[in-house]
Amino acid sequence: MALRGAVRCAAYNSTGLHLSEEKGIRPMLLWLEEDPEFLKGASVADKIVGRAAAMIMIYAGVKEVYASVISNAAIEILKEADISVTYSMSAIAISNRRGDGICPMERAVAPIKDPEAAYKALREKVFSEN
Repeated sequence: MALRGAVRCAAYNSTGLHLSEEKGIRPMLLWLEEDPEFLKGASVADKIVGRAAAMIMIYAGVKEVYASVISNAAIEILKEADISVTYSMSAIAISNRRGDGICPMERAVAPIKDPEAAYKALREKVFSEN
């Protein structure tokens, strides 16, 4: 599933195909805010998947992930969680939008091992920044 145009993230679940133009991890966080069961058993396609996004996917119960770019850490934890992973390119790390450092979401979950704790930390970070 290749993402085209302004679509940055897509989820296919029992209710159909859902598309988002939101950046970063916001699509998944917004879907989970609306319905905590939304991603359970879903297939998710995202342009960039780092460890932060992977932790949310594990927490949410996603069954498979398609990524244009994915970090090595994300591949590792998704496979450990028995989530099918397909990608175009892997990267050592996910950079911030300026390209001059590590993504702040990646930094926020670096010390966290538990997907639920990571989800809560990321939710707090994303929604408190607005």
